[in-house]
Amino acid sequence: MYAGHADAVELCLFEPGDRLGESERRVPLADRAHGWWFGFVPGMGPGQRYAVRADGPWDPERGHLHNAAKLLLDPYAGALEGEVAWGPEVYGHVVDESWAGDLEVPSALDSRGHLPRGVVVDHAFDWGEDTRPRRSRSETVVYEAHVRNQTMLHPGVPEELRGTYAGLAHPASIEHLVDLGVTTVELLPIHAFTHEPHLVRRGMTNHWGYNTLGFFAPHAPYAAATDPQGVVDEVKGMVRLLHEAGLEVVLDVVYNHTAEQGRTGATLSWRGLDQRAYYRLDERGRDIDVTGCGNTMDLRHPVVCRMVLDSLRHWVQEYHVDGFRFDLAVALGRGRGDDFDPDHPFLVALRTDPVLSRVTLIAEPWDLGLHGWRTGQFPPPFLEWNDRYRDAVRRFWVGDVRAQSDGHVVHDARELATRLTGSRDLFGVRDRGPTASVNFIAAHDGFTLADLVSYDHKHNEANGEGNADGSDGNASWNHGVEGDTDDEAVLAARSRALRNLLGTLLLSSGVPMLTAGDELGRTQGGNNNPYCQDNATSWMSWDLAPWQQDLLATSRHLTALRRDLPALRQGRWLLGREVDEAGTRDVEWFGADGAPMADRWHDPGSRTLQMRVAPVPAEGDGALVVVNGGPDDVEVTLAPTLPGREYLLVWDSAAARPGEPAAAGPAATVPATTMRLYVAT
Repeated sequence: MYAGHADAVELCLFEPGDRLGESERRVPLADRAHGWWFGFVPGMGPGQRYAVRADGPWDPERGHLHNAAKLLLDPYAGALEGEVAWGPEVYGHVVDESWAGDLEVPSALDSRGHLPRGVVVDHAFDWGEDTRPRRSRSETVVYEAHVRNQTMLHPGVPEELRGTYAGLAHPASIEHLVDLGVTTVELLPIHAFTHEPHLVRRGMTNHWGYNTLGFFAPHAPYAAATDPQGVVDEVKGMVRLLHEAGLEVVLDVVYNHTAEQGRTGATLSWRGLDQRAYYRLDERGRDIDVTGCGNTMDLRHPVVCRMVLDSLRHWVQEYHVDGFRFDLAVALGRGRGDDFDPDHPFLVALRTDPVLSRVTLIAEPWDLGLHGWRTGQFPPPFLEWNDRYRDAVRRFWVGDVRAQSDGHVVHDARELATRLTGSRDLFGVRDRGPTASVNFIAAHDGFTLADLVSYDHKHNEANGEGNADGSDGNASWNHGVEGDTDDEAVLAARSRALRNLLGTLLLSSGVPMLTAGDELGRTQGGNNNPYCQDNATSWMSWDLAPWQQDLLATSRHLTALRRDLPALRQGRWLLGREVDEAGTRDVEWFGADGAPMADRWHDPGSRTLQMRVAPVPAEGDGALVVVNGGPDDVEVTLAPTLPGREYLLVWDSAAARPGEPAAAGPAATVPATTMRLYVAT
């Protein structure tokens, strides 16, 4: 156990079923070296419940907050039993009835009975012939999902399994994922977590899980199993079954902060062991918070860096997961000067580790600190969430269409073209390629895709924060009516907007990410921050209206087109290079008249565009993407195709539901705000 500034550390052993901790037996760890306390304890084995206590200086100005009255979780515990019982007992200092107080006086209240226990587990598991799907980046389609939301209302999943790891891996759940055509399930946090005190006081919970309590233990309430060993085995069984279906599993992980919040927060683990080592502190022992959550883990410290790397390897080696999405990843790469360093020791370790360098690594490339926006600046082999893609596509199909309806000047198609071809302006360095960009339009935080086209304003009143939480900059448009409506014209415009957004996402170079439910028009009632809504606001409804069934069919059709057309998912930049002796170029751009764009890119209000992509391989099918982002129908002369080939119209966003491929003539009338895909065959 690392407690570099402690004077004594005790291991505390408990009998199973002892919720109050009355069976506590303390074993001093007598040996110490380099800040590590250790010792051999006979009889420890799977099923043992335990915690620790650390005694040492109480000196808040120097960052020391040791208090032997507080039980502490082992940061390396492989499973947890029980939950935090929030109250004055879990605070290292004296607090009042509102759980507020300064750090002058350490608390004498024992937290025994108010803290979960670590549990020793047996990681032996029958993996059978489990193999990782090992999807190439160019074929990857990410599906961001929440374990509980995915199946809480799923009629095909047995009631006792709904909202659990086992429920997510149930055949009815897997069938939807496979039929949808996604390749990779990215799960919101499943590390053990607890709820913020302010939510507990309001009778609410942290639903998303970005409040970690243990980096090595799965979150037990998501399991159908009720014993710690069973929870561990259930998570492994989920991964094994998803792998059998050809689906990768990526975990959203939160190493930038912990559930202990600021230094006046609770003492649950790291703070009581060695606050100075685990957290970024200033010269007066106060938190340097670049996460907005009260504390920031200090990965400059070798012990903290090692713990995170050990945790990541644990999930790869023991749970067979295929990769990670790092929440607020900039916070993990802030160096000695507190600025982001792409060659930070932690990032170098990830890139060179024989285990971790071989799995998918996705960065959320920002945090809340100074100079925190770093999209495009992470080193290879990182993929990055591309917020510039999100903003550009929303603006083109939502914000600009609204502005046009009001008679305002709007953006042309230049940036959309950049995003369609992989965002080379952001990822064109270090030989990263377009698949470094994780393209997304909606994510767990923010409006769903359906709400993006149904609400002008957020409606977060149910969160209990006076509608002050969540972003005010959503680039959304309600198409004339806020929220629910029976107006057929409004509903038709919204549905077309959804199809344009999904089409752009799934026909762009890069790695597309769908957020669970966007494929079938899921709404959160305009709540763009339902982090505390463990109810129907967040749960996926499977009772689909006809328009939702049409949207789901469109989503499946688009993923199938992407899968079957290598031209749409290339791993190299489309630069207009000649790819054969006939002078065919990998990509060419044309205007509505079928002539090359040339110097017309800067024409004001030019929102009709054709992108022709050469076949890959050469004998395969080429693709022609036609975009009309204007308010009027446009007569389009299709870009010339290669000799001996003809176009088939395989998708039209003006159609509510995909139809059969249709032969295309040399010209076509493309309706307003419409996107089409032709295949040159």
